[in-house]
Amino acid sequence: MIRNSRLILALDVLDRNRALEIVSLLRGKIDYVKVGYPLILAAGLDVVEEISQTTPVIADLKVADIPNTNRLISEQVLAAGASGIIAHAFVGKDSLSACVMAAREHSALAFAVTEMSHPGAEKFMAPAAEDLARVADECGVDGVVAPATRPERIRLIRSIVGERAIISPGVGTQGGSPRAALAAGADSLIVGRSITDSPNPAASADAILAEIR
Repeated sequence: MIRNSRLILALDVLDRNRALEIVSLLRGKIDYVKVGYPLILAAGLDVVEEISQTTPVIADLKVADIPNTNRLISEQVLAAGASGIIAHAFVGKDSLSACVMAAREHSALAFAVTEMSHPGAEKFMAPAAEDLARVADECGVDGVVAPATRPERIRLIRSIVGERAIISPGVGTQGGSPRAALAAGADSLIVGRSITDSPNPAASADAILAEIR
C-alpha cells in the first residue's frame, strides 16, 4: 500500500469533469482516490479507469452481499481499473473472502469496514467492531477502515489487526483530528468534503498535509 502523503481523497462529487479537475489539482498530494457510489452512479464506471490513469483508485462500494454477488461486484470494479476495494465484514468470512480473492486475482488491495465514522455507527457497529476486525484479519485483508472521529477505537482495532493497514475516515467536516487519528495507529487518513467543497482544494489538502507532518 502506498503511504507517501498518508492522505486518501474521498471523491464524493457528482460531476465527472469536476471530479477529474480535483484529482488533477491534487496530483502528488494524495496516495489514493476513494470513489464510491455517488460518483460511479452519476458518471458511470468508466470514471474509475479515467481517474486511475493518474492516481490509484480505491472503490468504496462497501460490498455486503452473498459471496457470489460480492465476487461479481468486486470483479467489475477491479477490471475497470480500481487498485483496491472496500467491503463490509459483518456479512461474514465467506462473503468477505470472496472480495479478497477477487482483489488477489487483480493484484489489488482489499479493505474491510470494522466501524464507520458517523455517530450512528456507535449503536450497532461499535459493539461488533472487535469481532469484525478479527473476521477481517482471518480473511487476510490488506487493511481495515476505522473511524478518525473516535481515535480510541483505532487503538483498539490496531491491537487486533496488527500490522495490517488502517485507513480512517472522518477528518475535517466530521470533526476528526488528523494528529489524534495517526497517534492512535491510523496509517492513512480519508478526507472528503474539507477538500472537495473547498474553493481551493489544493490549498486545503496542503493544510491537512502540514498538520500530518
